[in-house]
Amino acid sequence: MEHEQKNIQLNSRGQLCHFLSLNGLDRKILTEILDTADSFIKVGERSVKSVPLLRGRTVTNLFFEPSTRTRTTFELAAKRLSADVLSLDISTSATSKGESLLDTLRNLEAMGSELFVVRHADSGAAHFIAEQVTPNVAVVNAGDGRHSHPTQAMLDMLTIRRHAGAFENLKVAIVGDILHSRVARSQITALNILGADEVRVIAPGTLLPSNLDAFDVKIYNQMSEGLKDVDVVIMLRLQRERMKGALIPSEREFYQTYGLTPQTLSYAKPNAIVMHPGPINRGVEIASSVADGPQSLILNQVSYGIAVRMAILSMCASGQTQSTGSQG
Repeated sequence: MEHEQKNIQLNSRGQLCHFLSLNGLDRKILTEILDTADSFIKVGERSVKSVPLLRGRTVTNLFFEPSTRTRTTFELAAKRLSADVLSLDISTSATSKGESLLDTLRNLEAMGSELFVVRHADSGAAHFIAEQVTPNVAVVNAGDGRHSHPTQAMLDMLTIRRHAGAFENLKVAIVGDILHSRVARSQITALNILGADEVRVIAPGTLLPSNLDAFDVKIYNQMSEGLKDVDVVIMLRLQRERMKGALIPSEREFYQTYGLTPQTLSYAKPNAIVMHPGPINRGVEIASSVADGPQSLILNQVSYGIAVRMAILSMCASGQTQSTGSQG
């Protein structure tokens, strides 16, 4: 499967033409995304924040699941690249990967859509769509089921690189609902590709996936041990809406054991940075004093999200153009 994803995500020149998963991508591609995003951060600091890289192209946000930050940052990213933007919130429509979805794609392609940003509750939906679109159309995964959220992982990587330094020197802890988190899966993959010194997960056994052995991580069940000497602490949202059965006794007890408070943060290095992909549940996974404190980079993550998504959209568009050109 990874080989298959690598083939579909890269054109014949090894350039990004879809962005569906971090599986099958190498350090060179991920570093190129981060470097490109760095250049777009500078664009965001100018009085005129747009560049003409996607002028005349149409980016369609195809969201089968509700989202606020991800969709709005993709909209801003596309607009700053001078693209025409069409956003469809079809979370109330049928989400099956069948004829109705294909009909939607064909109609949008007929309207001139050249880049699809897809959010879907089913794992593998973005990959399915990428296999169905015409050859000159790029697909970007904005989150699919429990599988993957690669653009969120990359904005997290940009945050880490800008504020914590070289990945090779870093110990990173991901804390909370690992079981239901597509973000955690993508973060772990990205950190390992980029050469992080150590990746840890901290969670109760009921919130750990059974296949975690396939990931290069160290598993901890206690905050005091798991956060010891880490440089980066990434908290995850407790995803009650995805839980079946009583996986935790109560939110209060979860917070007492796994919440990030000034006390538990003290187990990490004194200058450790704190991150959260959002939305945050104050008093459930993180204390307000930590979320709003000097070590928190939660709002930075949101800002960097625009630059990272600009980078991915522009790289995919360029990769499709090069691929189509080489075919011609």
